[in-house]
Amino acid sequence: MNASSPRIHFIASQRPEAQTAFGILSRRYGQTKLDAADVVVTLGGDGTMLEALHTRFQDHLPVYGMHRGSVGFLMNDYSDDNLLERIDTAVRAIIHPLVMKATLLDGSEVTYRAINEVSLIRQSAQAAKLRIFVDDKERLNELACDGVLVATPAGSTAYNLSAHGPILPIRSNLLALTPISPFRPRRWRGALLRHDAVVRFETIEGERRSVAATADTQEVRNVSIVEVREDRQNSLTLLFDEGHALDDRILQEQFAF
Repeated sequence: MNASSPRIHFIASQRPEAQTAFGILSRRYGQTKLDAADVVVTLGGDGTMLEALHTRFQDHLPVYGMHRGSVGFLMNDYSDDNLLERIDTAVRAIIHPLVMKATLLDGSEVTYRAINEVSLIRQSAQAAKLRIFVDDKERLNELACDGVLVATPAGSTAYNLSAHGPILPIRSNLLALTPISPFRPRRWRGALLRHDAVVRFETIEGERRSVAATADTQEVRNVSIVEVREDRQNSLTLLFDEGHALDDRILQEQFAF
């Protein structure tokens, strides 16, 4: 970042409070064009942050979020004041995305990246049936369920937590493999995997028990095979106020009731 004063590009959601904040902050600190900026400041909730992060694979600019939306786990508290100082003293959190490669029933392939999680969800009234491989070794020959997901540490407090998956420390080098409403095996609660594990899901009776796969908000339907791995070649940088860093927040979540 610029040593004297970081040049900021603001991004805001369509929520009225985010748009109001955008007007105030852009007038006060200036709105730098994206290709000349040192940092991106997002105004909204976690959805806005995820959208901003997905567009950072091209420029790798650090992102500082301020909460002007609904859910704000990835956001800092909002204030009009001292933004340059807050950015300058912010704690950096480096995260790596997941890569989802999905093969559809018709044989076509799509590839998406996910910052929070990759999830597979049944598309019909019937339970999904999935076969699970880890590093090319079959670990579960049939999981009957509503779905299953693979979450990063940064995403472990999102959908993964709602599905009763474990909260992962941000530097844990782990992935969470979590079932969603498992029916059989009924007692299986998921697994913790090394960050470099390659997970492959194969649908069983996919023509009849159709399954969709989603990488964060990017969905593809009627999948046959879904492979998930971490992308260590790409990294993203989030900025957090001192005392409110992402690893601190994740630790707090582990003691929340």
